[in-house]
Amino acid sequence: MSKILIIEDEAAIRRVLGKILSEENDSYVIEEAEEGLQGLEKIKDNDYDLVLCDIKMPKMDGVEVLEAVKKIKPETPFVMISGHGDLETAVQTMRMGAFDYISKPPDLNRLLNTVRNALDKKELVTENKMLKKKVRKKYEMVGTSEPINHIKDMIDKVAPTDARVLITGPNGTGKELVAHWLHQKSERSSSPFIEVNCAAIPSELIESELFGHVKGAFTSAVKDRAGKFEAANKGTIFLDEIGDMSLPAQAKVLRALQESMIQRVGADKDIRIDVRVVAATNKDLKKEIEEGRFREDLYHRLAVILIEVPALNDRRDDIPVLVEHFTKKIAEEQGMTKKTFSDEAIKLLQEYDWTGNIRELRNVVERLLILGGKEISKDDVKLFASK
Repeated sequence: MSKILIIEDEAAIRRVLGKILSEENDSYVIEEAEEGLQGLEKIKDNDYDLVLCDIKMPKMDGVEVLEAVKKIKPETPFVMISGHGDLETAVQTMRMGAFDYISKPPDLNRLLNTVRNALDKKELVTENKMLKKKVRKKYEMVGTSEPINHIKDMIDKVAPTDARVLITGPNGTGKELVAHWLHQKSERSSSPFIEVNCAAIPSELIESELFGHVKGAFTSAVKDRAGKFEAANKGTIFLDEIGDMSLPAQAKVLRALQESMIQRVGADKDIRIDVRVVAATNKDLKKEIEEGRFREDLYHRLAVILIEVPALNDRRDDIPVLVEHFTKKIAEEQGMTKKTFSDEAIKLLQEYDWTGNIRELRNVVERLLILGGKEISKDDVKLFASK
């Protein structure tokens, strides 16, 4: 069901538009407003999937209505209705954010196609918002300890910029969460976030994976293929475990950062890219540099901003809220009854030596929910949380 508002001061035009749309699709719910101010009030009080709005009206014209709605409900699609002399104004409204315009008298096919396209776009925008909400929930940063609040402050300061970020910390601490939040809070959040695990890709394939290849570049290259840098254009590329990248691949990444250019394997043509690079590692890159396994010039290119994610043992104050978070999440995912933890059980978990960090804590919580009693006790923790 799609809710459509027609704002038009000519009653005959309102009737024609309403009749055409109702006959086209009986799931369209049509509402009318006979002038701009009335239309604006309706939009304030209701959520419409589409607004058809005349440009020339008394009291408040269509341009003013569009301008006002963009401030309060910017995602509401507008299709402007233009008279014979309104073409220039109609084009101006599209620069202001209108989806399209139709001329009076309305051409049937043009009207219906425009309405369908506008509604399809609204649906895509809504789906995209829901997906982003799910992503934000999935990669939520949980905790209020001093180290975590420091990271959140850093993200708020750094995310709106294009500064490169190097995230360090032990395995299982949530470095990828920091990378996702840097992207979500950036101006690039509507563009791709492309993740590459440098440790999981064989060294002989890493260059092709990052930069793509042309047909015939090597035996299995049966067609041209874009790499991850191209896929991330206008967005963010996250180079996880960058300390495991081979030296030849490091040299190519360095060139990409220096020149904003890449070259597919086997090609001699440069491709310009606009990508923000966020990298992460659990290795001591300065030690890797000393031992000749990591390029110092690449390190300085990547580490414009350094964010160190603490081990769980250094943020024990967050364990109660993390346990609550994982309990709720696991119960939802597995259709289990949510259980509670006794104060003694939480206290014992806070004393535990978390060598596996957040990842280990989640596994332990899941094990306790499955094997423990109705309320997770200190004895349950002793029995099921041991290594």
